[in-house]
Amino acid sequence: MKKWWIAAAGLTAAYTVGIGVYFSNQIMYMKKKEDDFIKNREITAKRLDLAAFTRLPQTEHLIFSPAGYTVKAIFVEPYQHNKWVIICHGVTENKTNSIKYMNLFLKLGFNAVIYDHRRHGESGGKTSSYGHYEKDDLKAVIDELKKQKGDHLILGIHGESMGAVSMLLYAGMIEDSADFYIADCPFSDFEELLTYQLQEKIPFPHRTVLPIGRFFIRLRDSYWTSEVSPQQHIQKIKKPVLFIHSEPDTFIPPSMTKELYELKLGPKQLYLAPRGAHAQSYIENTEEYEKVVSQFIDQYVL
Repeated sequence: MKKWWIAAAGLTAAYTVGIGVYFSNQIMYMKKKEDDFIKNREITAKRLDLAAFTRLPQTEHLIFSPAGYTVKAIFVEPYQHNKWVIICHGVTENKTNSIKYMNLFLKLGFNAVIYDHRRHGESGGKTSSYGHYEKDDLKAVIDELKKQKGDHLILGIHGESMGAVSMLLYAGMIEDSADFYIADCPFSDFEELLTYQLQEKIPFPHRTVLPIGRFFIRLRDSYWTSEVSPQQHIQKIKKPVLFIHSEPDTFIPPSMTKELYELKLGPKQLYLAPRGAHAQSYIENTEEYEKVVSQFIDQYVL
């Protein structure tokens, strides 16, 4: 009987460790797209003209992160005024993916900052944290922009997916310092999203996997997944927010953006794009997307 209990305890421990390591690896080290793949994809789709991008007045910056690595940013400045937008890409992407949004804002008369999140592109950092550490890096980018260009900016922030979550956490938890925010396909709560995705993808009971997984993320990356929750902080954001989500999105359900929109106090707007999978609202609804963004800025900022 004693040997049976020892064997059972060993199997339980092995199961727990196996689930915890697998789950936390999937979160912390989600497979990224190769930089060349992203570049070639954007060129092929005619969303990136390398020659035109290279001609734009720009400066490269290595910005120190409070987490102890450098963040690679490019300040693109075709205009001599202080209207700026910072663009935050999603997980598995890099700053090249932000160029299509940069071009949108250049047409609206804004200078732009594109940068690589931690563990992506040319930035340092070993793990992805879906907004937890990324929000602090965003603050570092904003501080560097203000150091270079002064405090008196008209500043907007555009975020896609994880970038949108990082932006909302920054504004709700650190400082509501921008003049406007555009949140494209964010999740409202990380653990709710993980539960939703576990039900679809993982052949284990999510009520068992999630508690084990969250403990291993805490153990290995020093934060609780419950801390990554824009819905807990959205009411602290007083500046205007444009929420965007494509209705066919199955990776992050549009109901999460609707929830954030309902919770947000003060000036806000919601655009549900009729076409496009996750993070495809602009690509699949380009003209309408640009019109919505332009009207939002005209109404709430300019």
